[in-house]
Amino acid sequence: MAVKKPEARLEFNDDQGRRIIRIEKDVFTIGRRGGQDLHLTGNEVSREHAELVYVDGHYVLRDRDSRFGTYVNGERVKEHVMAHLDRVRFGTADPEMMFFLASSSVERSTDLAVGDLRQISSLLEGLRAVGSSRVLDDVLALVLDSSIDVSAAERGFIMLANAEGDLEFKLGRARGRASLDGTVFRTSRKIPNQVFLSGRAQIVMDMLDSDWAEAHGATIAMGIRNVLCVPLSLVHFRERRKDVSAIGNEERRIGVLYLDSKDKASLHSRVTIAALETLAREAAVAIENTRLYREALEKVQIEQELRIAADMQQALLPPRRRLGANYESVGAMVSCLAIGGDFFDCFDLPDGGAGFVLCDVSGKGPSAALMTAMIQGMFRALSESSNSPAETLRRVNQVLSQRSVKSKYATSFYGMLWPDGRFVSSNGGHNPPIVARQDGTVHRLEKGGLPLGLFGKAAYQEETTVLHPGDTLLLFSDGVSEAANPEGEEFGDHRLVEALRESRREDPQKLLDLLFSKAKAFAGTQPQADDMTALIVRCTAMAAAATT
Repeated sequence: MAVKKPEARLEFNDDQGRRIIRIEKDVFTIGRRGGQDLHLTGNEVSREHAELVYVDGHYVLRDRDSRFGTYVNGERVKEHVMAHLDRVRFGTADPEMMFFLASSSVERSTDLAVGDLRQISSLLEGLRAVGSSRVLDDVLALVLDSSIDVSAAERGFIMLANAEGDLEFKLGRARGRASLDGTVFRTSRKIPNQVFLSGRAQIVMDMLDSDWAEAHGATIAMGIRNVLCVPLSLVHFRERRKDVSAIGNEERRIGVLYLDSKDKASLHSRVTIAALETLAREAAVAIENTRLYREALEKVQIEQELRIAADMQQALLPPRRRLGANYESVGAMVSCLAIGGDFFDCFDLPDGGAGFVLCDVSGKGPSAALMTAMIQGMFRALSESSNSPAETLRRVNQVLSQRSVKSKYATSFYGMLWPDGRFVSSNGGHNPPIVARQDGTVHRLEKGGLPLGLFGKAAYQEETTVLHPGDTLLLFSDGVSEAANPEGEEFGDHRLVEALRESRREDPQKLLDLLFSKAKAFAGTQPQADDMTALIVRCTAMAAAATT
């Protein structure tokens, strides 16, 4: 009497929706060419890609020398005897198919359970796209409740890997959708750790078996007899290369799904185990998407806070253009990050003069920005009680040194312009500002001392020069002079001096824009590596004669 051929089918989702393809021929062809029994589209499907052949009571999948390969359960195959719930992929692209084999000994008694799990799996697959709007605990609870319902387990928990790669308890559930926290859910960590490290499911039929009893005494003491633990893994296909044989996939494990019971329930069922592994794959994607969504939200919040901080930082700067009794000044700060570690300031002095300061704090980002705000406030406050730039730098340095801000210091230049054209200044380790005279001569203002915040007892010198009407003073940070091109060459002070000398008679605003544009043009496509800050002061009048 001839043995009846078992029913077989492939199920998958594609752009046509859910498809069920019944295998009714002894030789069932698959490919991109018209006339194939299963016609697939896609660049990775060959014209005659593979075939399913019924031989000696088995369905055998054969690859027909396809370019991008045939995969069963993630492994590339040339010929494979198909088993119930095998996962099949033609090439490395979607869709992944599930092979179902109906026989008296395999599917019929468990078809309902498998159908339930397929529905759950489809739901989790949908969460890939829309589940990112759910909180992580909701997704974890859905996975656990579904697993417990189908397997008839009594408890379940999910552990996820942290940044160091160690498993952390995230959520435990019991029958009836009851939550269990980590202190209530006591069990051995040996099995979850072994599953996570190996990437292979582990099934314990009976903890009292001699192979398990000695190592898992604590779990047995709680009455637990049966355990099923499967890895939560993400499979990423490697980028395709010319060497087609190198195509494969890479697995990244993100955690484990653990179930246990005092009764055997259906944890020992091969169908249940295979279906739960399928569920675990979909759950891993949903969990990862949820975590990525949460991280994205946190990133958006941080970016929003940084934008607010950047607006506040710009608001602390003086107006871009300022007109005084005997000067015109313009300044700008262009941060390389959302917020910067530079600042410039201009303010009136009690005795009719004007103060000008430019500062560059070591480092970048929020910590540097906080320090610039503090230093800017100190300069404003101390300028009210001192007419000596050197003394002001000394007192700022003393305060910063006492605060002992780790790895933070600042270079700074501070000068005072008086109505008679005298410009008294002190340089705290900063790029020496450039004075450009109307006749084209230039000189640098270098006298001062060490950067602020390094040594509390540092002393500072000051120097005096006279600015005549038409003379131009340029204060700048090293983000301007050290702007580098793709070859690593810096813009340099010499180019800055030359540009200032050539354009010294330009309107201060045009001159500032010109200097910035020259530095950026020199850098070309090289990203900005440091904050760029500059302040130009143009002397417009003198109240009385002064000596150079």
